[in-house]
Amino acid sequence: MNDDSLPGGTGIAMVEALLEQWIGLDPTALGGSAVSRAVRLRMETLGIDEPAAFVDRLRHDSGERDRLIEDVVVGESWFFRDSQVFEFVRDFTATRAAVPGRRPVRILCAPCAGGEEPYSVAMSLLDAGLTPGQFSIDACDVSQRGLDRAARGRYSANAFRNADLAFRDRWFREDGGMAALDNRVRDAVSFARANLLDEAFAAGRGPYDVIFCRNLLIYLTVEARGRIEKTLAGLLRPDGILMLGAAEPPILKGDWIPAGTAAVFAMRRGIHAPAPAGLPTAARVADPTRPSRRPRAAPGPTGTSPRPPEPSSPASVATSAAGQEAAAASPGAMTLEEVLREAGSLANAHRYAEALAVCDRGRQVLAPTPELFFMMGMLHQAAGDLDRAEGCFHKTVYLDGGHEEALLSLALLAARRGDTRMADAYRQSAARAVARKGVS
Repeated sequence: MNDDSLPGGTGIAMVEALLEQWIGLDPTALGGSAVSRAVRLRMETLGIDEPAAFVDRLRHDSGERDRLIEDVVVGESWFFRDSQVFEFVRDFTATRAAVPGRRPVRILCAPCAGGEEPYSVAMSLLDAGLTPGQFSIDACDVSQRGLDRAARGRYSANAFRNADLAFRDRWFREDGGMAALDNRVRDAVSFARANLLDEAFAAGRGPYDVIFCRNLLIYLTVEARGRIEKTLAGLLRPDGILMLGAAEPPILKGDWIPAGTAAVFAMRRGIHAPAPAGLPTAARVADPTRPSRRPRAAPGPTGTSPRPPEPSSPASVATSAAGQEAAAASPGAMTLEEVLREAGSLANAHRYAEALAVCDRGRQVLAPTPELFFMMGMLHQAAGDLDRAEGCFHKTVYLDGGHEEALLSLALLAARRGDTRMADAYRQSAARAVARKGVS
């Protein structure tokens, strides 16, 4: 075989360029020899000695292109990989699905490898008592080999690596040395072959409440990451969550903030505060002449009241008119939009303490707003301080009793500590907020 096929040769470089074009692959992310090894195997199988001839074959034979992609992509996974991720998605989905009259929760897993991830989601939701009519799961991958494995629903011991394998007894049966998946789980997932980089990928899809895209971006070029991030953002509902791999939140370029504790690697879109009509940008800092929104408590179901908000003090929530006037007059004063943008950028880099410090500075000079307290709640939650997160969500609801996301966040926190009565109360409040807004 010509030395041109060795790592660093022009033949390998041409194949790597094609892989980058087709699937956005950054060859260095796989290790120096992964692509060259796959190329050697395909050339030997085909009896091709010259790399240039193999490159020509790839360009004109879609079947050979797909076979090479199959050999290069990383399709390894297992059930309930990072179990805390599935617990978070289970609680998030169950809380949303419990809102009366709400549409089914829609979930996308892309890529999905051999089906282990979407099937794990389905098992966790079914175990939580959800019915198939309350959620739907779409799963996509570029690998037909992986999709065929998912369709068979038969797995070896390698797919079961968790310490707790109780789910295996509930949802699998032994069949010729393999574990065969229950049809109720298989029927809950719809599989399709698709490439996230295809311009047509988003056509007819979405919007989704939850999108899994774990451990893909780390293998892609910067340009491909940007394209896929834009696609995912377009498919995600404004209040949805994006589930990533452990190393991926810091490499996002868009406006994202954490949606849960740091251990679940969940992101949601950043919070924006549009400028009030008729006011210039510089006037958005807590103008004391503007009427403020009247705070109102969240409505509770008959006979049940959600926990009252924490008592407000001038130092923690309200700001004196003199302080607001001084902030507005200061040339360095930040608008609410700027505070949220800077805090979101820091949070995206996992610099939660700094992000909270930015919010706290803004809180001292800006009029109380639900957007700021909701941001602080999300940041405290990402940092693992659930008590302070809950306090901020209470203040959000105090300022805006129809803040559906804050109500659902409170429901999630109540459910996590086992307070089902309060969780139900917040869900009912959220349901009324949804009904008033006409959200479906």
